[in-house]
Amino acid sequence: MRRLLRPTLAALVVLLPARTAMAQAADTAATRRAVMAVVDSALMYINVGNMIGLSDMMTPEGQVYAARETAGTGGAFTMRTAAAQRVTGTRAPIIERGFNPTIHIAGTIASVWLPYDLWAQGKWSHCGIDHFTLVKVGTAWRVANLTYTIEQPPACHMHPDGVPKGFTAPPSSL
Repeated sequence: MRRLLRPTLAALVVLLPARTAMAQAADTAATRRAVMAVVDSALMYINVGNMIGLSDMMTPEGQVYAARETAGTGGAFTMRTAAAQRVTGTRAPIIERGFNPTIHIAGTIASVWLPYDLWAQGKWSHCGIDHFTLVKVGTAWRVANLTYTIEQPPACHMHPDGVPKGFTAPPSSL
């Protein structure tokens, strides 16, 4: 009986770490999907001009920073709190398309670095980087901070899908 037990225990010792690693990988994949679902929803609210919906995805203390390069002066920053974002209410729809996200998760914090391009009023506006910082509140991921750059090529790039349908192509320098 003892001889039969040893191979079984040995198999468990070998398989248990593999099973644990698979479970952790599944948890990581599920967490990455949950984090990206929040980012995708935030972009959807931004695209339809629903700033109340965006603020609902944020922590009460959440902030939105815009960073714009200005010639000769370095950069200019504006900041809105979640409450100020909410007061904005609605604005004209746009097309902001993120692509090639880089996701980092550690416990109850996550960050998503997301290049984007933005189209408004039928034409090219700008491109840049969206950087979302999320925190897990209870079982839900919330946006604690959204910082984005406002740039023009070559500092940033158009979405790999090209010009959105119904929009005017930007200058050939893109």
